[in-house]
Amino acid sequence: MRVLTADDRLRALLARQLLTGRADLTVPRALERIGGLQTQHAPSGYLGLWSRLARFDRATLTAMLHDGRVVQAWAMRSTIHMLGRRDHPVFTAAVRAEQRADWLRLRRDVTEADMVAAARVVGGLLAGGPRRHAEITAALADAGLPAGVFPGVQHWVGLVRVPPAGTWATPRAHVYGPAPATGPGPEPAAARTELARRYLRAFGPASAPDVARFAGWPVGVARAALAGTPLRRFAAVDGTELLDVPRGPLPGPDTPLPVRLLGPFDAVLLLGHAAGAAIVPAAHRHHVFATNRPRSAPTFLLHGRVAGTWEHRDGRVVTAPFAPLADADRRAVDDEADRLADWLRDPGPDAPPA
Repeated sequence: MRVLTADDRLRALLARQLLTGRADLTVPRALERIGGLQTQHAPSGYLGLWSRLARFDRATLTAMLHDGRVVQAWAMRSTIHMLGRRDHPVFTAAVRAEQRADWLRLRRDVTEADMVAAARVVGGLLAGGPRRHAEITAALADAGLPAGVFPGVQHWVGLVRVPPAGTWATPRAHVYGPAPATGPGPEPAAARTELARRYLRAFGPASAPDVARFAGWPVGVARAALAGTPLRRFAAVDGTELLDVPRGPLPGPDTPLPVRLLGPFDAVLLLGHAAGAAIVPAAHRHHVFATNRPRSAPTFLLHGRVAGTWEHRDGRVVTAPFAPLADADRRAVDDEADRLADWLRDPGPDAPPA
């Protein structure tokens, strides 16, 4: 069995996440390739696509959010993702049962009957059109349901963020509507198998626990989903079994790893695949993730790994390396920062968020 080093896994991860070269893909196709984008902060999705796609502009994504070609909703790990329209029903069907069970374990004061009733209230309210978060929570309170049930309603009724809320110019995603009707929902077991396969295609090679962490499943559910998928098998340096789709790319050591700037919550830096690839140096994790900040720091990749953070200040993208950079590396980082500053400076139809 071939042993994959952290560098091997890093190159595979970056190639599959479209971070070894900007791809000439449509936005929905790119989102399908990379397993969606985590977007608790809506502009993160725009930044993630700018780093991955050739000729990406903000107006394109905003238009697709408006017309439904891209959906922004709760999905894996009960976190907000931008997903292609075709993926949304599959990915949500794959995780719904475990999310419901987790919610009921977390909220001992809430029963399944409460949640079914809450879903009925929300579904009836949204039948009249999108509603703000405050309106939905007020309707739930008026129905006599326990306080704080709204975050769990997403697991019983399909909800999506409704633009312009949750876009570049209006990041606060506080307006909700029903998920687009797509006919009969996917069968859950088939949906779980598809989500497991798509995770490996976008983030692999990876272990069964990595798949479970990405989806928000117990490991046993991940293993059952993987059992229905043709797989290649590798080993990590520590002996952990790594799984992969049959034709997943494994780029060699000569693969170019260009500088890339990433926004908050980019999933390439999160979960088991990030640990296996050592993409965030352990000594600098506290610069990226901190409990006293509402979101992770924007970062830049140098030679494939996080080498510093950045911020948009006074029309410039200012980088803060973790360590002094060689002259050639400094120029490469500055050039990419200037490209991002130019993109941010051009307002187009969407003005930058405050």
